[in-house]
Amino acid sequence: MRLFPLAVIFTAVLSGLVFLTVIANASSLASQPGWSAIKTSHDYATLVKRVNTAAKAHKIGIVSRASATVGAARVLKKIIPGNMVVGLYHPRFAVPMLEASIAAGIEAPIRVYITENTDGTATLSYKKPSTVFAPYMKEGGDKLKNLAAELDTLFASLVKQATSN
Repeated sequence: MRLFPLAVIFTAVLSGLVFLTVIANASSLASQPGWSAIKTSHDYATLVKRVNTAAKAHKIGIVSRASATVGAARVLKKIIPGNMVVGLYHPRFAVPMLEASIAAGIEAPIRVYITENTDGTATLSYKKPSTVFAPYMKEGGDKLKNLAAELDTLFASLVKQATSN
């Protein structure tokens, strides 16, 4: 028995399991408390562009991006399904957030998560800002509660624009 073919088969099976785990985890986002997840008809690259456009239309800045897909390709020379976290925020939200709760500042920017599905479409998910800021409500009071509600509305609108057909 030759070891090389077994190693190739093992590697292929393991890669397939990793791919399926990533996809299964992406579909489980909708079941997370306080999350919103919308499966779209758009492919991954298109959804990334649509999030950029929606952020600009809603006058909220893209302040960070992190992509396991890009990192895996560049560093590990490994191809994995599309995966990007985009941090969105603006000083008009940062100032009242920090006035209400310095501790809540760790949560900014609010992130949206773009994941590629096995069928070639993509899903846009995010934790609702009211969920993100919930641990700081005692300290932040009505000021933080009102800000979180405003951000809930803004993010729902932004996501609707990005995911619509």
